[in-house]
Parts: sequence; structure tokens; C-alpha cells
Amino acid sequence: MSLEAMTSVTGRMAMDTTPPTVTAPTVGATTQTDAQVGSKDMFLKLLVAQLQYQNPMQPVDSSQFMAQTAQFTMVEKLTAMATQTDALVAGEAAQRAAGLLGRQITYLDDKGATQTGVVTGTRLGTDGPVLLLGTTEVPLTGVREVALAPVATTPAPATTPAPATTTA
Repeated sequence: MSLEAMTSVTGRMAMDTTPPTVTAPTVGATTQTDAQVGSKDMFLKLLVAQLQYQNPMQPVDSSQFMAQTAQFTMVEKLTAMATQTDALVAGEAAQRAAGLLGRQITYLDDKGATQTGVVTGTRLGTDGPVLLLGTTEVPLTGVREVALAPVATTPAPATTPAPATTTA
């Protein structure tokens, strides 16, 4: 076999066994949901496809499959940890909102004006805790200042002098 023929055959073999070039993710690649990224079904489909299309003359090493399984397990655990962290953050925000009950807060209203009011209740909204100031709702993230609620002063009851007692 000539040198040119050997080079041609070797080049074709290298092209058949060389994995495709990995490129950086595109802008749209970041829009995948966690369910798509961490799906067990997706992992199994990729594993089956990899086994189906591997070169029979050069099967993939079993240690690579073990490494892929370990990576998948790590992704699964990180996803679970992220979910737990989100729940902890939401619980902490609800606790902060409850701690503001009876406090006077300063916030910006819809028109950008500074308003103050006393927190009378809280509600868990879709975007996190919402403080209730009578009929006004203020998201916890909109609070600019917190102070003690002003003490209501009630007039002192009028005192009448006690009748003088005389002894006879």
C-alpha cells in the first residue's frame, strides 16, 4: 500500500473516531428548564444513543460510563440542593415579613412617592411575601425603612378631686 493510500485510510479512520468539536453554548441554550437538564429519561436516552452509535471496533470504556453516572448523580443532588435552598430562602423571607408586624415601614408607592404605614398583616404572594398596611399591599422587597410604630397617645382620664371628708 502506498503512503498516500495509508494517509487517506488513516485520515478517514481518525475522522470516524474523533468526537465532534464542542462549541460554547449559544444565547438560547440558557433557556432550558431544570426539568430538561436534570431529567433521568434524558440521561437514559443519551446513554442508549451513545451505546447504539458507538464504534464496535472501539467500544467506550466502562470507566467512562461510571464517570457519566457519577456526574449525573451529582447533577441530581445539586438540583435537589438548589430546590432546598430556594425553600429556605422563601421561608426566611416569610419570617422577615412576619417580624415586621406592628412596625412602621417606609416604601415607595406606584407613583414613586415615599409613603409610610404600619404593617397590619402579611400574605405570601407569587413573588414572595407581601406586607399589608390596611388595604395597601407592599412587597417585602419594596420596603425602604423600618421603625417602631408610633405609640398612640390616649388622653389621660380627667381626674376629679376626691370629696373632702370632714370629721365631726
